[in-house]
Amino acid sequence: MYESPFPPWDFTDRNSFAFETVVKRWPVILTGIIDNIYCQNHELGISQESRTPEEAKVVEARIEEGKKIISKVGEIKYDMARDRPLVQIPNDGEPLDEVYNKELESLPPREKERGSPSPGSILSKSDSSRGAHSLTIGDIQHRCYLYRLVRSFFVQTTYWKDYDPFLSQKQDTFQKSSKAIYQLATTMHELEREKDALASSRDELKVIFKEMIQMCLWGNATDLSMLTQMSHEDIQHLQSVGRDAQATRAQYILHDDQESVWTHLTGLTEKADSRIDFVLDNAGFELFTDLVFADFLVTYTPYVHKVVFHPKIIPWFVSDVTPPDFKATTGSLLDPAFFPQDAASAEEKAHLHAMVGRWAQYIADGTFALSVPLENALGRADPMADFWTSPYPYWNMAALAPELLGRLKDSGLVIFKGDLNFRKLTGDVQWPVSTPFSEAIGPLAGTFPILSLRTNKADVVCAVDQAVAEKLDSTGEKWRYNGKYALVLFEPRKDKA
Repeated sequence: MYESPFPPWDFTDRNSFAFETVVKRWPVILTGIIDNIYCQNHELGISQESRTPEEAKVVEARIEEGKKIISKVGEIKYDMARDRPLVQIPNDGEPLDEVYNKELESLPPREKERGSPSPGSILSKSDSSRGAHSLTIGDIQHRCYLYRLVRSFFVQTTYWKDYDPFLSQKQDTFQKSSKAIYQLATTMHELEREKDALASSRDELKVIFKEMIQMCLWGNATDLSMLTQMSHEDIQHLQSVGRDAQATRAQYILHDDQESVWTHLTGLTEKADSRIDFVLDNAGFELFTDLVFADFLVTYTPYVHKVVFHPKIIPWFVSDVTPPDFKATTGSLLDPAFFPQDAASAEEKAHLHAMVGRWAQYIADGTFALSVPLENALGRADPMADFWTSPYPYWNMAALAPELLGRLKDSGLVIFKGDLNFRKLTGDVQWPVSTPFSEAIGPLAGTFPILSLRTNKADVVCAVDQAVAEKLDSTGEKWRYNGKYALVLFEPRKDKA
């Protein structure tokens, strides 16, 4: 398998995002899981009086299992705070337990000086110098391992197997995005009225395409007001105003391949190239924007006829899309009670209903497809999805997920959404900032067309001009991971011999 010439980002630099993750972020995430299960148990307990004896027995068993999950998560949090050896993942019947355990076993003996906490640190020195510890493996591998370990706590129960401890958090965030959701639904309604005119104007399609890219890149941070009206005259106006807005945002996009992506997209004329793939990131509003973008591509351009979405098979990095998340999205958007009372007009609600109804039809006829069966429960093994939740960089796809790679080779463009997918594409290693994207993704370069839309939220960076990086470094700004800056990176398929 491919090995990078540079080491991974790990926890040796106490000013890094990696160190902050294990010291601050993961304890908060684990505490959130504990609180979530506690609240579920509390709700179950206060409703006991209205249950039959048989129902009460089931609820009592579920509560006891919930307490055991809380205890196990608490143990992990306690051990992490003391940098104790990482435990192996039990054989729970779901994918990748052996993969993670093999990786833990392959780690060398602990280097006593590496990652040793300073006196007074919240991380005390472990009483063992051997084995895998929180501070001796790379940040991304460590986080992947922890999500898989936490998943095992639920899998080994009778009543919590299909429970996503992050679901309520994802739904709450989604429900708070109603204003932007109605706004984008109106945008798509306006596009529908201009469909015939757009079909004959590549320049106008290009303007909207770039705004869609920006929407998917920045999410809620996008100035969605740029897309509220879409008459023919408005689109022509957007061609000039949009350029100004793009120029303003350009200072925060440290590498921008939007022009190359558009040129590539307009060249997708063969039937085999008419499919686009999204390797998804977050559920909720971000998935909504992905669906809007996909809708634009298949409904209003002549270049794309099918879109495949790739989810994660287990609750992953809190907010990543799972098959149940994807399946529930259209139903939630069509449910009048899903959003809290808001100021949306009847007209706006009708626009949303029409757009989401179109998506439901696309899902039914295969225009929109999930890479795994739509009915898949959490944790069900599938060669089209298992690799996404492994500890490995994506550049080892050929060796470890050949079936998935073969499927992606048939795609006209594979869009990798978000920071985590970027980190896995580049191995989360300490690339020099000016390293070309094609070099940072290793042997994956050229195998299929890749577009990475990434807002910087971790240490690893590539394809940034050295002088630009040095200027940002000199300010003391945490530009690598404060979410203010972004990368739009495109790598085409190499010409076939």
